[in-house]
Amino acid sequence: MDWLESLLWDSTSVAHIVCLYAFVISVGVLLGKIKVFGVSLGVTFVLFTGILMGHFGFTGETHILHFIREFGLILFVFCIGLQVGPSFFSSFKKGGMTLNMLAVGIVVLNIVVALSIYFIANGQVELPMMIGILYGAVTNTPGLGAAQEALNQLHYTGDPIALGYACAYPLGVVGIIASIIAIRYIFRINLSKEEKELQSQESDMKHQPHMLHLEVRNESIDGKKLLQVKDFLGRPFVCSRIRHEGHVSIPNQDTEFHIGDQLFIVCSEEDAAAVTAFIGREIQVDWEKQDMPMVSRRILVTKSEINGKKLGSMHFRSMYGVNVTRVNRSGMDLFADPNLILQVGDRVMVVGQQDAVERVAGVLGNQLKRLDTPNIITIFVGIFLGILLGSLPIAFPGMPTPVKLGLAGGPLVVAILIGRFGHKLKLVTYTTMSANLMLREIGIVLFLASVGIEAGEHFVQTVVDGNGLYYVGYGFLITVIPLLIIGIIARLYCKVNYFTLMGLIAGSTTDPPALAYANQISGNDAPSVGYSTVYPLTMFLRILAGQMILLAMM
Repeated sequence: MDWLESLLWDSTSVAHIVCLYAFVISVGVLLGKIKVFGVSLGVTFVLFTGILMGHFGFTGETHILHFIREFGLILFVFCIGLQVGPSFFSSFKKGGMTLNMLAVGIVVLNIVVALSIYFIANGQVELPMMIGILYGAVTNTPGLGAAQEALNQLHYTGDPIALGYACAYPLGVVGIIASIIAIRYIFRINLSKEEKELQSQESDMKHQPHMLHLEVRNESIDGKKLLQVKDFLGRPFVCSRIRHEGHVSIPNQDTEFHIGDQLFIVCSEEDAAAVTAFIGREIQVDWEKQDMPMVSRRILVTKSEINGKKLGSMHFRSMYGVNVTRVNRSGMDLFADPNLILQVGDRVMVVGQQDAVERVAGVLGNQLKRLDTPNIITIFVGIFLGILLGSLPIAFPGMPTPVKLGLAGGPLVVAILIGRFGHKLKLVTYTTMSANLMLREIGIVLFLASVGIEAGEHFVQTVVDGNGLYYVGYGFLITVIPLLIIGIIARLYCKVNYFTLMGLIAGSTTDPPALAYANQISGNDAPSVGYSTVYPLTMFLRILAGQMILLAMM
């Protein structure tokens, strides 16, 4: 039975480590499906299962646990960055400043509450222990590591930061999710209503396409060419089809407009009224009744050489006699502006004769199997660059320890940049949603299992002996008070959508389990966008804050 004993207890055995993680993750995910009062904590139970196993002595080598924890976290945040990268900067313009100011408010209030407890306790809690409680309450591991490095610079002995972190972390995770749930019930939020409001906000985007069926009534454009009409109007639009004297054709720049012509026009939502007023009036047209066979078809961009090219540079109308009316990207329709940059995975709506559309399909690829192959090089090049960025020391005057973004902040920032600008470096960033979710879920469960197994060994002893229960309570106060205050302000005064608010709360506490919970109940990308909008700034502030407090007050 030596083999069984080695499998269960030998912390240096690879088989033991794999079995331990497999058990913790499978049991944690299974328990996470159980709902209490209609609410389940999802993968968060992996953390608690890990603590339980760690308490009973099932553990592994420390350096192995650290590696799995950090690698899981890198996978999780990198996949989030890739997904939201294309919309990150536009979301920042449309309200990201407000979200980041709210996140800064949460960070500041966390510090205020922690220092208030420290001074009220009047020496009963050491400052390093309080810093550990603070970082456990906001579930920020990189900040904990930075604070530990600051203590090493000060030649401080002992490990109070790690113990404080272990005490506060589990209830910190619960407190963050509980705050999200509490805000939902305080404001009696209807998730269906929030979903409709979110869709309404997205439909107001500048490039949201709008389809019009118009009849030419403006005598001033009678006999004018399409290019001239565009110049007169001064607003971009695509004329997909034109019916002149009963004949339907695909117009080009030299096609003349005449009174009574019927047009199929696609333009942005905000330009629809101006285009209608300038050309004529809206009518009902049956475009299926035509003398020439014409089709409209969505063509999938799968050729890597198309990635990064502007739509106008493809000259679809002049070379193939077809019109591109709109582009669908990640489930969202975009107006076919000539300056729109095409990416692998885009679905391009093409209108024209059957043979011409087939030729365009050959140019763009339109082979679904190509998208099933993951772009591994982009993922690992991004992780490599992210770790380089996260390891870059940023020196501040008067501080002996440089500040770093860490192994989470660096890959996230690089993933966002690659998701938005990767085409400029010829990097194909497209990843199927199922592949993205798989990598993301693997990353988060590895991270949670590692934290739980490592903290479980001394967790019960720390909580039961001495002031451990007080530490847990302090951490809960540090977690909940700022989130409720800022959450109420965000809903009452800033009118932040609840799905975005969930991402804001998860991102401002740098808490992947809270984001996983938010994604689970939302069914859209709003929490991920909110999370990534505030995460980089929040991570920087979290890492900086603990070091500055220790260096200034010790």
